[in-house]
Amino acid sequence: MNDQAERLRERLNRFRTQASSIAVISGKGGVGKSNFSLNFSLALQNAKKRVLLFDLDIGMGNIDILIGESSKYSIVDFFENQLPLTDIISKGPYGLDFISGGTGLGSIFKLNEKMFQRFIEELESLFQTYDIVIFDMGAGISEDSLQFLLSVDEIIVITTPEPTSLTDAYAAIKSICVRHKTMSFSIVVNRSFNKKSGDSTFNRLYQTIVHFLKREVTLLGSIPDDSTIMKAVIDQTPFLIYRPNCLASKAMFTISQDYLQRKSLDQACLESTSFISKLKNLFMKGR
Repeated sequence: MNDQAERLRERLNRFRTQASSIAVISGKGGVGKSNFSLNFSLALQNAKKRVLLFDLDIGMGNIDILIGESSKYSIVDFFENQLPLTDIISKGPYGLDFISGGTGLGSIFKLNEKMFQRFIEELESLFQTYDIVIFDMGAGISEDSLQFLLSVDEIIVITTPEPTSLTDAYAAIKSICVRHKTMSFSIVVNRSFNKKSGDSTFNRLYQTIVHFLKREVTLLGSIPDDSTIMKAVIDQTPFLIYRPNCLASKAMFTISQDYLQRKSLDQACLESTSFISKLKNLFMKGR
């Protein structure tokens, strides 16, 4: 009887809350989006959060490469081979769970209703298992990726000080703003020369967004242009593990701590509608 009561308590605790959902995007490729997604996930995992990193850059996903491990399964196996989502989860450093993007899969939103329903049901179960689910999206914004972007709790936009990167980041934010009036955006400036450069880059983007879109965005942090990052990529090791005390790693740990502190303060302000509910509604509207 005591064993039954204990199992019931564990089950109630597990299903008490749903994971926060974050989409990491960039206006263009090559700005370090996936590298940020991976190392940010590891920093959160290191802070004792249960994190699932979901590579949704289908066909171009490179989380496996950055980790230096080839996943046995990917999201393609869920749809084409009918494997459960839990079976395609791979284990990364720090015990991080991740789902590989794989190749050869078309739009999830062009699936038939039965397949999509199966995806939603299993995804909902995962959201009851983790604290945070991070979607590493493909570069740019497509009509298909918009379905996920309009459903998440918040979006982290990765940019660099380069003018073209800022222009593309603004365009991506604009595409979402016209469809979602209350989406929360955070900006990460990657490859900044120093803190002053990162703040200046953010302020340029911020002023443009406020002026033309009448929206507020926040600076989550900046990551210095640290040569260790490239060395870690070549070594196929996340830079947090390759050199935990380098400038980039210190910046990432600070970003993760600031995020968790802000998340704790803003928890009561999150929308009551869950990611799963919003995704279902968007899918049905597109039928």
